[in-house]
Amino acid sequence: MGRGDLTREEWEQLAPLLPTDNGRHGRWRDHRQVINGILYRTRTGLPWRDLPPRFGPWKTVYERHRRWSADGTWDRLAGELRRGGDDDPPAEAAGAWEVGVDSTVCRAHQHAAGAPRRRPTVPGKARRP
Repeated sequence: MGRGDLTREEWEQLAPLLPTDNGRHGRWRDHRQVINGILYRTRTGLPWRDLPPRFGPWKTVYERHRRWSADGTWDRLAGELRRGGDDDPPAEAAGAWEVGVDSTVCRAHQHAAGAPRRRPTVPGKARRP
């Protein structure tokens, strides 16, 4: 188990809330392995194709994440976990915050911070030819 992977207690709370049928009558790859891959990718910001092999094929992890984002599974999971298993959530918690599972990261170089662009000067040379 990796440093940021789901613990046994977290998995026991999450497992009953996950879908059991993928709609194509095929078999799912282990949900825990795939969710750990999604969490790893979200935590590190690496490209899908660079996902370590211990999470299974990168495309499987990506497709599961994309499918669950589109069909509202992540929203439903966040709502259930936010409720804490209570049958009636308190009124103030019913929409108090939103979760964004997909965290696309675009990192810029430190020199791309908006400094004016000037051509470097070479000593002893004319600025314009």
